[in-house]
Amino acid sequence: MKTKILLIVVVLLAVNFSFAQGCEDDIAPTGTKSGVPTTSSITFFGYIQGQYSSEFLQPETTSSFHFKRARFGVRGRINRSFSYYASLEASDFVSSDGNPYLLDAFITWDKHEWAKISMGSFKQPFSRDVATACHSLTTIDRSIVADQLVAPQRDYGLMLLGGSSKTKFRYSLALMNGTGLGTKDTNKKKDVIGRATYQLLNFLNVGASFRYGYPTNEDDDRTSYGFDALISYKKLSVQGEYIYDEGAYNLGADGGCGATPVILGDKRQGAYVMAAYKVSDKLQPVLKYEYFDADTDLKVSPISGYQEMFTVGVNYFFHKKVRLQVNYQIKEVDNNSDHDALLAQVQVRF
Repeated sequence: MKTKILLIVVVLLAVNFSFAQGCEDDIAPTGTKSGVPTTSSITFFGYIQGQYSSEFLQPETTSSFHFKRARFGVRGRINRSFSYYASLEASDFVSSDGNPYLLDAFITWDKHEWAKISMGSFKQPFSRDVATACHSLTTIDRSIVADQLVAPQRDYGLMLLGGSSKTKFRYSLALMNGTGLGTKDTNKKKDVIGRATYQLLNFLNVGASFRYGYPTNEDDDRTSYGFDALISYKKLSVQGEYIYDEGAYNLGADGGCGATPVILGDKRQGAYVMAAYKVSDKLQPVLKYEYFDADTDLKVSPISGYQEMFTVGVNYFFHKKVRLQVNYQIKEVDNNSDHDALLAQVQVRF
């Protein structure tokens, strides 16, 4: 099954934004005219995701209503050279202590398209899945491998980036703490993280990511890399990604979108492939297969830390800013198949 995934990993998704630093899409900065920065401006934005989850863990079944996310933010422009962005996560189901917290907050010098500089807290420039805005995810949950290995997904740092959704080539290179939000760095060394994408054909976009850092101290390092692709042909979109990670890691760093971090071996990897078809402007069915191996050196039975999941879902758009998602997850953990779940989410953007 892994071999099949690695062979298919040359593939893309209908609406995907590869360099969204925060939780909004990759759109022209507020206060621009035809993409050219103008004078001062301010825009309020946000979205709410109410969710119902039912997990069929044998011999018991649990269910709950909660907020997946409840985010509010502001973005704007000071002048032709500087813009700003800040967002707050208000869902008490996401933060570790149940309290709202500052999610993204960065200032960007964006006078030149190919040499923009951002400083503050933002997403790590690693992985197509992580770069996709939370409200634009085709399935309710991100891939397991992105939530577990691109951790922390948000951090403090300095980033150089260039290109836009209108250019074939785009890049992003960041120097970050590596410890996540709400905490200072624990050593003098910083993580170096980068990502680049290229529009190879009209329907094919390919990308690559890397990370090298010191998550716990100045002696134990970590190396990560990933490859991804997105194919978009008429109403069909297919997206795939492979991520490999090895070395030290910080178990205290939060997993993506509130996911609980798992114990990792010295080497770990995972991949996913996802296909969606726009039947109409309102209806979009989706299929997704993924696997995550928390310790590739562990060869015992049952396999410890190994997960596979197949998601069958449908997205229904009542309005361009109102969406219903229903996902059924068929999940296998350590050769135990009693982990299915039914998820339903209603999202409103403003």
